[in-house]
Amino acid sequence: MSDNGIKVGVIGVGYLGKFHAEKYAASAKAQLIAVADIDAARAKEIGAHVGVEAVVDYRDLLGQVQCVSIAVPTKFHYQVARDFIAAGVDVLVEKPLTADITEARQLVEAANQQRVILQVGHLERFNPAIRRLEGVVKDPKFVECHRLAPFIERGTDVNVVLDLMIHDIDVIVSLVRSPVQRVEAVGVPVLTDKPDIANARIKFANGCIANVTASRVSLKRERKVRFFQPDAYISIDYDQRRAQIYHKPAPGAGWLDIRAENIDIQDGDALADEIDSFLDCVAARTVPLVGGEEALVALEIASMISRQL
Repeated sequence: MSDNGIKVGVIGVGYLGKFHAEKYAASAKAQLIAVADIDAARAKEIGAHVGVEAVVDYRDLLGQVQCVSIAVPTKFHYQVARDFIAAGVDVLVEKPLTADITEARQLVEAANQQRVILQVGHLERFNPAIRRLEGVVKDPKFVECHRLAPFIERGTDVNVVLDLMIHDIDVIVSLVRSPVQRVEAVGVPVLTDKPDIANARIKFANGCIANVTASRVSLKRERKVRFFQPDAYISIDYDQRRAQIYHKPAPGAGWLDIRAENIDIQDGDALADEIDSFLDCVAARTVPLVGGEEALVALEIASMISRQL
């Protein structure tokens, strides 16, 4: 932590918020001022852990910080982000931006009017595997994606589309770069009163089809995405940070000439990179990698899917 760094606070220090606080506390670019949580004991515990003040009311940070990370439950994203944006404070809010599309649009509009940075925590954009292959995935025609996880209670205030699938929606949209034309989806509740497993078929205007499956009631964890494009088949394993590319042979060659390439993905810390990027945007007043507008597109698609469940 730097005494001359950007003054920052963390609102909500549950599972994710704790990690945000730790990253800011370790950053030479930031001066973590305080953490806030409605659970006073939790706030005090994490505040002591990172060596800063702990408060119960997040509004106590208004006037003290230049930017904040918001990691409260999704249903509170709008209220908390709105208050900081109105005060001219830059905001990094965990995904999804909100659960309600109208509230999300209002936050994006408010951020634009106030000229504040609004970044949304779509962490997979900072995954080393995705960053490494950004220039390799070109004009995909079909995308197959699986994000499976064992059940945990965290995140169940929203359905599995907003909890898990939205990660992949955001990544796929960023790589396909075409408007969505049609969505078909099915999903069922298993352990909660909201859909816990869902499958969506997304058709883009350029003809690309994405088949996306998300489950939070699986026996094992899996996070994989596969891209099929005219010149190659690309497979990415997020967890193993491993990628394979099968290059189509030159015209006239046979299938035995398919060239396989294993891509080594360097270890990295996606959350540290995300927060570092946010701090750079705050300092330089530049557009985030995943700003409010990009998050809004992913949320609109997720909402289309959710309505069909």
